[in-house]
Amino acid sequence: MSETSFKPSEIGKKMLEFLSAGILLGLAAGFVPGPLLVLVISETLRHNIKAGIKVSIAPLITDIPIIAISLLALNRLANFKAILGCISIFGGLFILYLGYESLKTKGVELNLSSPSPNSFRKGVITNALNPHPYVFYMTVGAPIIYKGINQNILSALLFVGTFIFFLVGSKVLLAMVVEKSRSFLQGSVYIWVMRILGILLLFFSIVLFRDGLKLLG
Repeated sequence: MSETSFKPSEIGKKMLEFLSAGILLGLAAGFVPGPLLVLVISETLRHNIKAGIKVSIAPLITDIPIIAISLLALNRLANFKAILGCISIFGGLFILYLGYESLKTKGVELNLSSPSPNSFRKGVITNALNPHPYVFYMTVGAPIIYKGINQNILSALLFVGTFIFFLVGSKVLLAMVVEKSRSFLQGSVYIWVMRILGILLLFFSIVLFRDGLKLLG
């Protein structure tokens, strides 16, 4: 074994870190109120659970190209540690913002005045035009994936897989719950889930700030 290779225990620990990051960020992206979440809930209430699920799976179409573009851009900056450090700090600020938004969440308000069909197409367009995925992948997602590729390709795949699974899965779950109880999004359970996610995101932002400062020396 070479000096630069990882021991099995170290590989397992690193993969667990990427798994944890994927779960936390996926849940946060799935539950935090935003254009796609509002569309998931509104389509479920206007039509049925199938319409809500069609909107929920929109990231499967929109996010892969964004990830690819973000990784290509990041690869060109790989030798500029100062720029990567700034990107990591901006990522920390973005996660800090998401944490703050989660902590102050008081529920989700909907406007159901204009029903319309084509739920899946609406979900794809909404997510493609939403700036949050672009900011997230450029400042948070792509750096984590790039780090995983350099350490262990399985770690990168594990992060992407768990992130998208929990991103889509959380929205599907919310659609199922809302179909049964329209008051859930204004209830205490949802609010407390958001507060817990908010606290975890605040801690995760500290990790990104730390990595950014290391890159900046």
